Amino acid sequence: MNTSTKKLIEAEKKALLLFQEIEKRGLIIPGKTEKKINTEIYNLAFELFGIKLYWHKRIVRAGKNTLKPYNENPENLTLQKDDILFIDFGPVFEEWEADFGRTYVIGNDPLKTKLSQDIEKAWWEGKEYFESRNRITGAELYLHTHELAKKYDWEFGGEIAGHLIGHFPHESLENELKTNYIHPENHVDMRALNQNGDSRSWILEIHFVDSKKEIGGFFEQLLTF
Repeated sequence: MNTSTKKLIEAEKKALLLFQEIEKRGLIIPGKTEKKINTEIYNLAFELFGIKLYWHKRIVRAGKNTLKPYNENPENLTLQKDDILFIDFGPVFEEWEADFGRTYVIGNDPLKTKLSQDIEKAWWEGKEYFESRNRITGAELYLHTHELAKKYDWEFGGEIAGHLIGHFPHESLENELKTNYIHPENHVDMRALNQNGDSRSWILEIHFVDSKKEIGGFFEQLLTF
């Protein structure tokens, strides 16, 4: 395992600790707005790790906003009883990026609970699919995530299914550079080396939605380690 991979794993472990502390402290409760929860998590991350730097915008989405892909900036909703919410944060730990996403179900709604469980199972199936192939393009893995959505009776909600990650700032994730994404137009082997001859690290993200029920779930973490 190379140094960059070790650093990315360390960054992800810290992100996991942050999310575990979010749950322990009961930050996700009905009556709070998305922005309030977002600010409280930001303050918690600074308290725990002294970080203020994030390599992408911090996302907290509840209710119908869970349908929205990353690029949108929907209205600020208030978390309700029997609601669903997901968090997508990209903290930078000592110049190494993490990208971590989890879904939380408030209450006992069986459909929302199923969604939360399905996205995690699908993530691990996506990783297994990736690891089972010596060569795999971003387009192939993106297609597989859509097949997983159908398998679990959901729609795939994202325009991408993941992206590169690394030392801050990592390779530019400009929209026109599809080879930096798990995207239908990325026909480059995901295991191809970068311009410096080093291996590249990827994030896999699963975003399943039910557009009629207006709910979505999100699960994201490091794919390659």
